[in-house]
Amino acid sequence: MRASRLLSLLLLLQTRGRMTARQLADELEVSVRTIYRDVESLHEAGIPLYGDAGPTGGYQLLDGYRTRLTGLSADEAEAMFLAALPGPAAELGLGSVMAAAQLKVKAAMPAELADRSGRIQQRFLLDAPGWYDDGDTSPFLPAVADAVWNQRRIKVLYRRWTAPTEVERTLAPYGIVLKTGKWYTVAESAGRVNTYRVNQILELETLDGADGRFERPADFDLPGYWAHQVAEFRTRLVQGEALIRLSPAGRRRLGEVMAADVVNAVDKTAEDDGERAGWVRARVPIESLTHAEGEFLKLGAGVEVLAPEALRERIAETAAGLARLYSVSRR
Repeated sequence: MRASRLLSLLLLLQTRGRMTARQLADELEVSVRTIYRDVESLHEAGIPLYGDAGPTGGYQLLDGYRTRLTGLSADEAEAMFLAALPGPAAELGLGSVMAAAQLKVKAAMPAELADRSGRIQQRFLLDAPGWYDDGDTSPFLPAVADAVWNQRRIKVLYRRWTAPTEVERTLAPYGIVLKTGKWYTVAESAGRVNTYRVNQILELETLDGADGRFERPADFDLPGYWAHQVAEFRTRLVQGEALIRLSPAGRRRLGEVMAADVVNAVDKTAEDDGERAGWVRARVPIESLTHAEGEFLKLGAGVEVLAPEALRERIAETAAGLARLYSVSRR
């Protein structure tokens, strides 16, 4: 346990540079006193590590010192190769880099670990896009990724939903997110941080010189920002509630055609219908009337909307139109 912590401390300093004892203690979830003891142990082991006192002080490795990749456990090796996504890496223009890095890591591993990591790649595959969506294709994704990494501003022609649909923006991209096969960049423009769909970028120019470089805020938390955006998006989606009646067959198909929040709502609120044997009543969240109509029609006669009345009328009108269409004999 202590050996693993010493290696973690060393790798933290190697990747992040100067860190205080308090920062190291918080990162490793130990006391500051433990950090002092660990630093002393590293000194005794001959690691070129030094510390400076004062408010701007901290511990730091001598310039140029690098440790070799040692102490990698079987679980860590397997997790690393499981997390490597060749498809997204290739889309970002990093496919060859990813392959080269994995080869180097394998070469440094004991034979047993290299064999186990190879089995992981052959037995587990993450395919991010959905069944009916091949994900995004954008010729500008590598350029956006390069701008994120090198902190360069980009000038883009961007297509959006609202008018005017095509707008010019100068973006300082803080990060890139892959969500269900779709690429987004989180970027600052005119003092505001927003999310942009990468495949909606129609033109892109990377800005050079001093004006092209930006400083990414040190306290910007990409995972935290994205989690907040997803939560807000889901909150905005729910615009109302519907009371529905489900047949046994309709409830069985629910998980195949409906979103998880609708399925969960049925599980929580379902009660015997009282009028039709085997049927249940439940209250579920809905978005717009148009969206809800399309979703419930997927279940056909396995669902009946009881409320709101406006949604019930829309579905009844659509069903009547379908009945008229299919009652006409084919010529």
